[in-house]
Amino acid sequence: MINIAKEHKVNEQIRVRQIRLIGAEGEQIGIIDTRDAMAMAREKSLDLVMVSPQAVPPVCRLLDYGRFRYEQQQNEKENRKRARAQEVKAIKFRVKIDDHDFNTKTGHVRRFLEDGHKVKVTIMFRGRERTHPELGERILHRVADTLADIGTPEGMPSMMGMDMNMIMAPKAAPAPKREAPQADAPAAPQAEAPRPEAAANA
Repeated sequence: MINIAKEHKVNEQIRVRQIRLIGAEGEQIGIIDTRDAMAMAREKSLDLVMVSPQAVPPVCRLLDYGRFRYEQQQNEKENRKRARAQEVKAIKFRVKIDDHDFNTKTGHVRRFLEDGHKVKVTIMFRGRERTHPELGERILHRVADTLADIGTPEGMPSMMGMDMNMIMAPKAAPAPKREAPQADAPAAPQAEAPRPEAAANA
């Protein structure tokens, strides 16, 4: 109950004289004495929970607080999981990268995309390499072409300091084909049409 009190006032923790009450199904019951609301909660084996303490009078609701907290925690867990899934990963390439390193790093980008992450692909320039940005663009275009089956660039490559960056985003899953059933439909009468002729010839 200590943790609960930090987030919501529940049952005996509600000390105001009157509240605006919402029923267990979301129905508006109206402004009633807190004691009467507590009695209603006990009758229904529910909790009286203050959901809007700033209102005048405060708004309370009848609900199963244990279940409410469990569902809230599950939602928070899902939100954290989605936030991690939307995290932008980063892979760095050198301008003078050999084919083996290129394939290894591109493989890392592919795995991130398969997991649903966006990936910032960075070309790091050294010294005079920066005077040849086309070399970095060439590598980024090669990365995009190599991963075209699973990812797509978000915009054109851009320079930032000594680096050139490009964001690769996972491709949306292809929509299910709707033409297949339509293509099969006309095929049926064509297949059946020769049968009477075959019988006549026999």
